[in-house]
Amino acid sequence: MIAIIKGDIIASRTLNNQEQWLQPLKTLLTKWGRTPQEWELVWGDFFQLEISSPEEALMRALEIKAVIKKTGSIDVRMSIGIGEKTYVGTRISESNGPAFVNAGERFETLKKEKINLVIQSPWPDLDKEINLYLKLAGTIMDNWSASSAELMEIVLQKPEATQKEIGEMLGIKQNSVSGRWSRAKVSEIMEVEQMFRQKVKLLLP
Repeated sequence: MIAIIKGDIIASRTLNNQEQWLQPLKTLLTKWGRTPQEWELVWGDFFQLEISSPEEALMRALEIKAVIKKTGSIDVRMSIGIGEKTYVGTRISESNGPAFVNAGERFETLKKEKINLVIQSPWPDLDKEINLYLKLAGTIMDNWSASSAELMEIVLQKPEATQKEIGEMLGIKQNSVSGRWSRAKVSEIMEVEQMFRQKVKLLLP
């Protein structure tokens, strides 16, 4: 079992400087794997990422969301597909299997449903429950300010960091970190991530 994230950048062409989001996204994806075998960025603003441990998929999606929202003016739409990989191509876009099909099917529905993050897996009960949480979480994440996204990125990359340490990284006081933390609903988002992680681990063969 693997996970596939399919995504595209919403309103990317409204930015004069594409490097504002492009280079940070490439840096993030490179940290997780090789291109074009494990990730690929095509057509300017569409990407795919393969994740060997499906329980990590939501954490990766949240990191991508934070990196893109840091720009302050654009967003990202993503589907997470979980399943088997039955064909290995030289590029991720040539590989195939249920994980790819699940990600592709759900990605096609995102615009119509007006939501920006969903999963599709072999387990319908999991999908129903987690997608409800993601829909609710999306009402918060889609409205993250650049400063909220910046904070969330640090929390995701350094989950053991204290608010004092985060403040030092950001160059702000601890009470300012606390305010951002509350506005970004960091604790609630991380609870959803932990629930996803635990449920997927239990369901994996």
